[in-house]
Amino acid sequence: MTRYLAVLLTVALLFPEISRAQVKSKNFSNEGEFTSNCEGPAVDEDGNVYAVNFARDGTIAQISKKGNASFFVTLPKGSTGNGIRFIDKNTFYVADFTGHNILKVDMLTKDVDVFANEPKMNQPNDLAVTATGHIFASDPNWKDGTGQIWHITPEGKVNLAFGNMGTTNGIDVSPDEKKLYVNESVQRNVWAFDLAPDGTLSNKKLLHHFEDGGMDGMRCDVHGNLYIARHGKGEVAVLSPEGKVIHTIHTIGKKVSNICFGGKNGKTCYITLQDRGCLETFKAKTAGREWAMMKAFSENNKK
Repeated sequence: MTRYLAVLLTVALLFPEISRAQVKSKNFSNEGEFTSNCEGPAVDEDGNVYAVNFARDGTIAQISKKGNASFFVTLPKGSTGNGIRFIDKNTFYVADFTGHNILKVDMLTKDVDVFANEPKMNQPNDLAVTATGHIFASDPNWKDGTGQIWHITPEGKVNLAFGNMGTTNGIDVSPDEKKLYVNESVQRNVWAFDLAPDGTLSNKKLLHHFEDGGMDGMRCDVHGNLYIARHGKGEVAVLSPEGKVIHTIHTIGKKVSNICFGGKNGKTCYITLQDRGCLETFKAKTAGREWAMMKAFSENNKK
């Protein structure tokens, strides 16, 4: 009996590590359909995925639940999309890194408008949103290795939320909307800020530092874990709210640029791969915060 219990204990201790080592993504869309600026992504109420730079830069594709991609909209001349975030069930915002804009896309009419413009932006990269309509945009300066965070109010007013940072990239809001997380790709830091209801940031604290590899987009699940695209490393790292790496998903491509949550129960992750020009997918253990927000948007529409 003692030996049997010892074996069970050994398996119990080892199994989580074995499971993590075996978790891998799989193909979702066809390879080579997107440019090397493949980014986004975001999921609508029906489970369709949206990603930028389909076939050529300056476009947005809609990808069915079966992985079939088609043109959805073309952005205005001079605009190139990066991160996408839904603000209600029929509207999403796009970080326009060449036009220094935050674009607003109407799902029903397919109209694309400039919601906010700030010439002082380097190149708005990724977006985070609150349930009340506040937007945060990461803004790296790759040449100088610096960056900043912009806050855009629900009315479209642009304010510098925080400056003097490294190459700000992935960004998201915690499920209770009391924290804003942002990573620095080159410096390999993940920072946490206290987030006030009016969008003010304070108490910058280092959540985690990676010793190697890059970082790109990231998203929170409903428990506050951060799913971080490790650009160039070929994996997605899952960070606990306390800053511990608790899970790693290995990807087919190496240049993982961003991630979103969708699927029937919110546990299907879609990731963009810049070296493969396509999307891959894997199953998470917990639903994503953005999926829960979409459910709330849909419920509010029914009232």
